[in-house]
Amino acid sequence: MKAYVFPGQASQFEGMGKDLYESSDLVKNLFEQANDILGFRITDVMFEGSAEDLKETRVTQPAVFLHSIAKAKMAGEAMDPGAVAGHSLGEFSALVAAGALSFEEGLKLVQGRAQAMQKACEMQESTMAAIIGMDDEAVEKVCEAIDEIVVPANYNCPGQLVISGSMEGINKAVEALKEAGARRAIVLAVGGAFHSPLMQPAQDELQAAIEAAVFQKPACPIYQNATAMPTSDPEVIQKNLIAQLTAPVRWTQTMKNMIADGVTEFIEVGGNGKTLQGFVKKMDRKIQTSAL
Repeated sequence: MKAYVFPGQASQFEGMGKDLYESSDLVKNLFEQANDILGFRITDVMFEGSAEDLKETRVTQPAVFLHSIAKAKMAGEAMDPGAVAGHSLGEFSALVAAGALSFEEGLKLVQGRAQAMQKACEMQESTMAAIIGMDDEAVEKVCEAIDEIVVPANYNCPGQLVISGSMEGINKAVEALKEAGARRAIVLAVGGAFHSPLMQPAQDELQAAIEAAVFQKPACPIYQNATAMPTSDPEVIQKNLIAQLTAPVRWTQTMKNMIADGVTEFIEVGGNGKTLQGFVKKMDRKIQTSAL
């Protein structure tokens, strides 16, 4: 069974989507529609902007989403997944690609998500750190012992877990994790504690928009970040999407569950086409991976 997986932030690249725009009228129309919905020409930043320009939250999230949907649209009927999943932001791309959300509503939610997350970041100085070469359970125990907000945020693959929290909490955890045997513990150059309790203001702001959006039964099950479990129930999808901003991205658990459920090939849709393939290979090198 094939599964299509959709990347999140950090998969953007300079010039993203320009080749698609120039070679496909379908994509050109989609991108121009996005410019109208967003209220600014995101295509100008995607095609001509610097790496720094693309890191702006208001740009990054809709740009990655738009690139993934363009790739999926170009694949058309050839993209016939048995299941879908998306990493963090990528969950919105997966929902649109599987028909659970319209493109218009998906893009508006992504734009609202980016704005709400930026506001939450500005409310308290916070950050994230990548922990390499340590069991998830050991990282969890260290985080629990820190007397600051610091929690597991992204379970990316075995031996790679990203933690999220206050500046002091992350700094304390990084030192404690190094002492506990982590091969590497690196504070990331991000301006917020994504997928942590510090995103509660963003979740509160986005909840009303998600509840107002129209969700349909997807063409195939979607494995969602908050639970790592498959569902085709629109109400469950909606509930899990609201929880996503403060819950960890359970990507390791998602990949394990998808493989156990019969997925034999993962196809990464959008972004640089490398990030999620790398995570899958660290799960099981026998599993086939590719990118659209």
